Amino acid sequence: MSAPSLLPLAGRRLPALNLGASSFPHHRATLRLSEKFILLLILSAFITLCFGAFFFLPDSSKHKRFDLGLEDVLIPHVDTSKGGKHLGGFLIHGQGHDEHRHREEEERLRNKIRADHEKALEEAKEKLKKSRDEIQAEIQTEKNKVVQELKKKDSKPLPLVPLPNLIGINGGEPADPDIREKRNKIKEMMKHAWDNYRQYGWGHNELKPIARKGHSTNIFGNSQMGATIVDALDTLYIMGLHDEFREGQEWIDKNLDFSVNSEVSVFEVNIRFIGGLLAAYYLSGQEVFKIKAVQLAGKLLPAFNTPTGIPWAMVNLKSGVGRNWGWASAGSSILAEFGTLHMEFVHLSYLTGDPVYYNKVMHIRKLLQKMDRPNGLYPNYLNPRTGRWGQHHTSVGGLGDSFYEYLLKAWLMSDKTDTEARKMYDDAIEAIEKHLIRKSNGGLTFIGEWKNGHLERKMGHLTCFAGGMFALGADGSRDDKAGHYLQLGAEIAHTCHESYDRTTLKLGPEAFKFDGGVEAVAVRQNEKYYILRPEVIETYWYMWRFTHDPKYRQWGWEATQAIDKYCRVSGGFSGVKDVYSSSPTYDDVQQSFFLAETLKYLYLLFSNDDLLPLDNWVFNTEAHPLPVLHLANTTLSGNPAYR
Repeated sequence: MSAPSLLPLAGRRLPALNLGASSFPHHRATLRLSEKFILLLILSAFITLCFGAFFFLPDSSKHKRFDLGLEDVLIPHVDTSKGGKHLGGFLIHGQGHDEHRHREEEERLRNKIRADHEKALEEAKEKLKKSRDEIQAEIQTEKNKVVQELKKKDSKPLPLVPLPNLIGINGGEPADPDIREKRNKIKEMMKHAWDNYRQYGWGHNELKPIARKGHSTNIFGNSQMGATIVDALDTLYIMGLHDEFREGQEWIDKNLDFSVNSEVSVFEVNIRFIGGLLAAYYLSGQEVFKIKAVQLAGKLLPAFNTPTGIPWAMVNLKSGVGRNWGWASAGSSILAEFGTLHMEFVHLSYLTGDPVYYNKVMHIRKLLQKMDRPNGLYPNYLNPRTGRWGQHHTSVGGLGDSFYEYLLKAWLMSDKTDTEARKMYDDAIEAIEKHLIRKSNGGLTFIGEWKNGHLERKMGHLTCFAGGMFALGADGSRDDKAGHYLQLGAEIAHTCHESYDRTTLKLGPEAFKFDGGVEAVAVRQNEKYYILRPEVIETYWYMWRFTHDPKYRQWGWEATQAIDKYCRVSGGFSGVKDVYSSSPTYDDVQQSFFLAETLKYLYLLFSNDDLLPLDNWVFNTEAHPLPVLHLANTTLSGNPAYR
């Protein structure tokens, strides 16, 4: 499930002015001479200042030293042996200083400063004999050295952790030739989406398939982080597109850099990048993906530096400064964002042995458990400064959706040992069923939204994931209600199929109403668009896995044909602005989640169940599969994060 759609920030680039040598030859020569003269003056003044400073600084031997005994903690090169404290080359005794040795040391320092002064002047003269291009080349070389050193520092080796028992990472080919042909068609669609991104948007976050150029939105900040590459990797892998997978791996190894001055969505970067990198690591075993995931996670941690530990929605990857969306209920954090970190962060602690990630998400859980919930419902907004709820707006769609999903999946991913998460899920679903789930006059089961004590009879496309969630959580539900929740999942799947079937294009709108005679139909123009979203197909896949009712494959094939007919363009796939129009206009965006989720769920729908079996894998909210951490066949029980 993706966050609410956000408009990209508009930007403007000023053209570079080309002031070549032929333009101002005389002034350029004069400039070079004056630059050299000023540089020489500055260097001389600086070195003279350093030389003179020695004589004007107070003599430390005349002042008492306050020994706080902190050297061992604060200064790594302190040697406390043999009765004295060795500080940076000086042995300090408790009973004063030897005056003669002090004068000798002072003279030695004076001589050294003179020699350094003369050497620096000589070096400055040599530098000034070089051309501007030579000086710039030297500066660039030094900068490159610093960058390489920083990369080495970031790439410290991670502890070796045995991989969980990985089952079903490839294969799944159906015996039925008709199903196999449909599966191959979906693979061809994936190749069309990837090849065009590779040609026209490589390295950019997403693709504009009609304009044939890169695209990005403000959730990724202002940098090109190759979101589509990271998001698509595991789909490429399970489809057997290994050449394309290697292309993506090579780009990530050489170009994916998180030390950029860019403000990103913590939620989106976690589910797409950390989730995508972890899944690629587990599927392929390539260490580069694990290393990059851990590097990025370290950049997200400053977002948790709030009075409550509830993270900010956005964080600057370079400065670590965080903030919240301006539109979110007086600076609140969003339930679906701070509540959709658990799966990825638990795996980070498992892989690194560092409990910091696990502790961050468990702190969020503990805080939520202590809070009162109106009618047992979780409001969508929580203020990270005060720890109080914002507006009392509850939704199983945008702003709330994946919080509930991750409670269930935390239990599944723990090999059903995290009973605390399961209880929170069961309690939440009971309140949702009581207050939000209704049946329309026409007999369609829908999930409304609770706004300030009133139920809005509207359901979003994002909410359609819940059919699959109810089916996934049926086994293990309290009071032997497994059959009830499987049936509820089937009813939600039917309602969401109706939202597709009642449009001209047979593609679902962003949101649809259940008012009066209008059922499962969008009313507002700004709710009639389809942006290649996966949630309905996701529910079809889960319902297929648990029931094997052929109608789910039939409905999935209807959606596949509609996407191929109305969203496919020569440069990729685009969303459409009105699913009720026979000649829709395109939004010209190929979303990264189309490759990560929509096409993956379709491919799995037409694959055998032994490809990524649900007993062994749990999918994050961006459809990135992470292995169940079976305690019997991992070292997890000895991992400090779980002690």
